[in-house]
Amino acid sequence: MRELPTINEPVPMLDLSPQEVEEMAREVRELARERDAIILAHNYQVPEVQDIADYTGDSLGLSRVAAASGASVIAFCGVHFMAETASILSPEKTVLIPDLDAGCSLADSISDGELRNWKSRHSSDAVVVMYVNTSAEVKAETDYCCTSSNAVKVVEHILREHGPDTEILFGPDIWLGSYVERETGHSMHVWPGECHVHAGIRPDDIRAQRAAHPDAEFLVHPECGCVTQVMEFVAAGEVEKEGVHMLSTGQMLDYVQQRPDGEYIVATENGMLHPLRQAAPDASLIEANRMAYCKYMKMITLPKLRDALREMKFEVSVPAEIAERARVPIERMVAIG
Repeated sequence: MRELPTINEPVPMLDLSPQEVEEMAREVRELARERDAIILAHNYQVPEVQDIADYTGDSLGLSRVAAASGASVIAFCGVHFMAETASILSPEKTVLIPDLDAGCSLADSISDGELRNWKSRHSSDAVVVMYVNTSAEVKAETDYCCTSSNAVKVVEHILREHGPDTEILFGPDIWLGSYVERETGHSMHVWPGECHVHAGIRPDDIRAQRAAHPDAEFLVHPECGCVTQVMEFVAAGEVEKEGVHMLSTGQMLDYVQQRPDGEYIVATENGMLHPLRQAAPDASLIEANRMAYCKYMKMITLPKLRDALREMKFEVSVPAEIAERARVPIERMVAIG
């Protein structure tokens, strides 16, 4: 088992004054114009990076924008597999990531060799579904990609197209896999990987926050380690079903925008609170766990983004043979929506 960072590790945050942020943001915008670059940022990025981005969103939204953009350069403020995905979908474009070490504990939980070995132990007719949080090499061994926002739709599509008894290998996130099984009623083979941040949000965190905020709605990402227990609480009637919502980051944003004066316990990486606060400034937003920060997402800073654009450095590209095979499951994911 790989040694992964835990949620209790400190996450270093760059302390920039408002004036420094303003001056650097102005420089970044000018560099992006000169380089014909679009800046994409994930919802978990630091606020000043989200604020400078042309588009901020979840994995599926970023994948769609990367594919549709007419810019010749994509500055991807996220983690490495996201920049790889943009390169796969847009091989004619230059894809930059401000820090090459911005990885992903979930993506690291399965390799292409491990996936090939897993596939060899099952029927040749089995369909492989891999979360988009995987390397390009893993995607190349995959039939369908998915994100947390469309994983259920992807599995339902497979069952319609391939039959209700289809054998499915789902990975690498064990908690998302468990959630999809519950939602579809279809048993799958699920790889035992996890995101160290979401796995670190435990049932005790939820119980404590719900006790402190009994009227708050609970917005939980399907990767969270508390998902299985929460679903059991709902089934047992210990938690009111109407107060619990399993949502991707993009779906959380939509939900809060529709109810902008509500009270919410948010169970995902805490960078998500920034776009939620911008969308609904009157909402009361409570972290499920105040330590839920991804150190990899926080490696991307405004100075690093500036330097990447200024020097056109840290390009992410995928070998053509791998990209050609990996593009198929990604395009299937995007087509399903």
